[in-house]
Amino acid sequence: MAEDTPPDTTTRAATATAAAPAVRGGTTGTAAAAGTAGTAAPSGNGTQAAPSAPAGALKPDAIGFLDALAIGLNATSPAYSLAAVIGPLVALVGVHAPGVMLASFVPMLLIASAFHFLNRADPDCGTTFSWVTRALGPTTGWLGGWAIAMTGVLVVGSLADVAVGFGLLAVGADGLAGNALVREVLTVLLILLMSWLCVRGTEASARFQNVLVLLQVLCLVVFAAVAVYRVYAGTGSLDAVRPAAGWLDPFGAGGPALTGGLLLGVFAYWGWESAVNLTEETKDPANAPGRAGIWSTVVLLATYVAVAFAVVAYAGTAYLAGQADAEEDVFAALAREVLGGWDWILLLAVATSALASTQTTIIPASRTALSMARRRALPDGFAHIDARRGTPSTSTWWVTGTATVWYVVIHRISENALADSLTALSLLIAFYYALTGIACAVWYRRRLMRGPGPFLLLGAGPLLGSALLIWLLVESVADMADPDNASSATAWFGLGAPLVIALFLAGAGVVLMLLRRAASGAFWRERPGVAPEAPWSP
Repeated sequence: MAEDTPPDTTTRAATATAAAPAVRGGTTGTAAAAGTAGTAAPSGNGTQAAPSAPAGALKPDAIGFLDALAIGLNATSPAYSLAAVIGPLVALVGVHAPGVMLASFVPMLLIASAFHFLNRADPDCGTTFSWVTRALGPTTGWLGGWAIAMTGVLVVGSLADVAVGFGLLAVGADGLAGNALVREVLTVLLILLMSWLCVRGTEASARFQNVLVLLQVLCLVVFAAVAVYRVYAGTGSLDAVRPAAGWLDPFGAGGPALTGGLLLGVFAYWGWESAVNLTEETKDPANAPGRAGIWSTVVLLATYVAVAFAVVAYAGTAYLAGQADAEEDVFAALAREVLGGWDWILLLAVATSALASTQTTIIPASRTALSMARRRALPDGFAHIDARRGTPSTSTWWVTGTATVWYVVIHRISENALADSLTALSLLIAFYYALTGIACAVWYRRRLMRGPGPFLLLGAGPLLGSALLIWLLVESVADMADPDNASSATAWFGLGAPLVIALFLAGAGVVLMLLRRAASGAFWRERPGVAPEAPWSP
């Protein structure tokens, strides 16, 4: 079946000149070029696009579908995400937590489908940035790219902190785990190590991620199996309740509770698109990364629902609701309750989950910055690629440095401030996911009436996913405006800390965008277009 043809403005490869065929990133400039550096290429609607910045190419065919799938799964940090949301989720919806995890899957699947089809037309490592620029224009595209970059800055330090804390608990070093200074130093060192692995090579990163995802899933399966067995055997130490099919009803707890639960669910699923950010480094880049993203959400659905059933059944709603403020620490307590002396199994699952996600969360932010620099939306220096390894070294270290500074500053303010910065993350996630769904429908608008397949998969599905996320975005803004709903429970400028953090980052993005536009307006001369005409193929 015919595939969607890439638009002519694929600037990621248009970086070398015939006069300078030096090898960068493992490929020659002439082999990777789609045009001549410094010249403009026509966009999808025939207008002149901005000239591409000189840069090398990412290493092609570095990983396969299964590698991308493992990276997509690890980027969501399943064990850590479950540990972080299960207590607050049960406090909101009770035994219907598995149903809310099921409902949260719907917008994620719809947006994952949008990622798949947009990647077919434009396999660009900048994903949302590139696609939204082509469909909706450069200003909206820049803001989408900024949101992706900032998610990495907000979450990398927290993930590394959790990996350090649970790793120390898993080996019995409880005293060190409780020492804030030791954890901070080890966290910074871990961030640097994971960044070094990212720069060292995509293949090495993929092999490391494959080991971690297997270890993480195995530990979760063992924990869930033992918990369910003890429920039916009647040997549990908490208020166990046998699972029921009615738990899959997400509406059982009522509308307001469902809204809050869906917000938590969206956070739990976030991250699978890291597989698509590696599109230029994946075999069969037009199809494999998008399929890996979709299958990541499906595997996550099975994992989340199964573990949610096991946790709620073993611990009961009262215990979990009482642990809502403990966030990921609830799994440390449950590990001892369920596994006894073997509690290190679950502690290791959370540690490896956060460790893997520390590395994979750097990928979208660094690749997005690279893509933005190639289009002149950021300074050319961000487009530098390591000549020997074919990885975006400059953008990776910039993301690392910014994330490290953010972590140290916020951590010094308080642990609650760190939690508030994670809460602000949900606003950025909902924003750029919603933009991607809208961009899909707009980009493919000429194909939507060709049959039920294009209408549903290219238009109605992505728009429905975007509408759900926009609704959640509005609801979360209203919720975060109340300081009492923040982890710190203190007002920043009369608002909740998470909302202030999100507004600060959004404002900083607008200011930087205007400064960049004043310094170099080339990117802002691009004009939105439409998908090239091609036969439909699902």
